[in-house]
Amino acid sequence: MYQQQQQKQSVLTEEDLAGGILSDLKRIVREYATAATESTCPDIRQLFTKLTDNTLALQGQMFQAMQQANMYNTASPALRQELDKQAKQYQQTKQKTNQFLQQTLGGQQSQTLYTPQMQQSSQQQQNGQTHYM
Repeated sequence: MYQQQQQKQSVLTEEDLAGGILSDLKRIVREYATAATESTCPDIRQLFTKLTDNTLALQGQMFQAMQQANMYNTASPALRQELDKQAKQYQQTKQKTNQFLQQTLGGQQSQTLYTPQMQQSSQQQQNGQTHYM
């Protein structure tokens, strides 16, 4: 009888299991998103983008199921003023970033982006010498 009680106590509850799955899905979404942003092959990028979208949908379903079963307590609602403040800051940052990109890349749109190989070949042409890094 003691062994049965000990086994029952060591088993995770449904809420614990669901919470672990939800946490894992959130982590997987981050990993897929990172893989998508770092991939150079368009096909691989598309694959990780689809995996991200599918995992996000699954995470949303898991969250909804947990919320309906009263297994997930949401944070207190944010104040509308705070949300508006954050949205305004985001818009300002976005505008500044776009202005910076236009100023920086505006005259160089037809040129290729800088690469270390370009610097090396430029130095070789100027000095007539070969440099190794």
